[in-house]
Amino acid sequence: MSDLVLRAAELDAADELGKLRAQFVLDAASDDAADTAGVYLDGNSLGALPAAVPAHVADVIAREWGQLRIRSWTESGWWEAPERIGDLIAPLVGAAAGQIVVGDSTSVNVFKAVVGAVRLAGAGRDEILVDEATFPTDGYIAESAARMTGCTVRPVPVASMAAEAGPRTAAVLINHVDYRSGRLHDLPSLTAAVQAAGALVVWDLCHSAGALPVGLDAHGVDLAVGCTYKFLNGGPGSPAYLYVAARHQSAFDSPLPGWNSHVEPFGMRPEFVPVDGARRGRVGTPDILSMAALEAALSVWDGVGVDAVRAKSLALTDFFLECVAAYVPEGRVSVLTPLEHDSRGSQVALRCADASSVMAELIERGVVGDFRAPDVLRFGFTPLYLGFADVERAARVLSEVL
Repeated sequence: MSDLVLRAAELDAADELGKLRAQFVLDAASDDAADTAGVYLDGNSLGALPAAVPAHVADVIAREWGQLRIRSWTESGWWEAPERIGDLIAPLVGAAAGQIVVGDSTSVNVFKAVVGAVRLAGAGRDEILVDEATFPTDGYIAESAARMTGCTVRPVPVASMAAEAGPRTAAVLINHVDYRSGRLHDLPSLTAAVQAAGALVVWDLCHSAGALPVGLDAHGVDLAVGCTYKFLNGGPGSPAYLYVAARHQSAFDSPLPGWNSHVEPFGMRPEFVPVDGARRGRVGTPDILSMAALEAALSVWDGVGVDAVRAKSLALTDFFLECVAAYVPEGRVSVLTPLEHDSRGSQVALRCADASSVMAELIERGVVGDFRAPDVLRFGFTPLYLGFADVERAARVLSEVL
């Protein structure tokens, strides 16, 4: 037995978060030998199924919808679900209650946030800065928001964002963690720099929420958006969320007003009068079945601190990099993810010339990561259900494939 196998066993034995593994459905992904099967390293694309979700969703379908029907909007708390679930997410991203509303997709919420930020910035500012390496949809949405508000979009490297924000800048859209490389950007200093230039900052938290501390309130973030199907394990297509800092809520002007964000939603008034608070981010009828799955999924966070999750995340990624260095032939892959802890999210990206075929073979052998064109192997590390033996096994199988 190798030293790394023994180290993995010792680390797992000391892991306080290891007990959370039982709260997830983690069936083997392959019929191969037990020591190479079922290593799931794609939680940064779709989190595993929390064990509490099926029964809760079944109850919502059979009892709340099947028996109570329309009464469930009041008796089962359907109407308040977007804010109630938002308050469950809030401590995971460092926000006080009443600032997050759940609903719609990440793309829709990016649109609300960017247009809302431009409107909050006021006259004389006609420029939107966008992380030049952003997830493509964020760029598409920013372009659409610019057309709507009379702004221009300027892609900028995140490293230059603080210097580039100026008197014309209305809003800056930045990914907290780069989806391709796993680089973690400096949220506190970038937020302060953008605001010092008189602009507002919108953070995309899709690859950080549930994996590391964010500190929205502590660092004075203006607006933020994120998905819930990655590290928050809400399920495929689970609703996203919108954070509007309390200080901006009374002036936040959503570009998508709907009856759910009206001060008198059942009054059916022809004129729109926005409700106070986070509910300004609502639009139409909440998607209750998806929200039910998400609400049950978030129960795994009861009593779990994000700082502990971050510590394990860094330990897992450190150990994976150590195993890759030990097992993989020299020169076969290069590490794209920063080695420094303060610049690393909860994934490791490896550059590999034949990455597409390598990932296909890994998945065939039960080690599930993903491929990003043209040459990136991407591995996500979800501390709630991933162990150190999984990490060692994944690196060993990778070396065999390579």
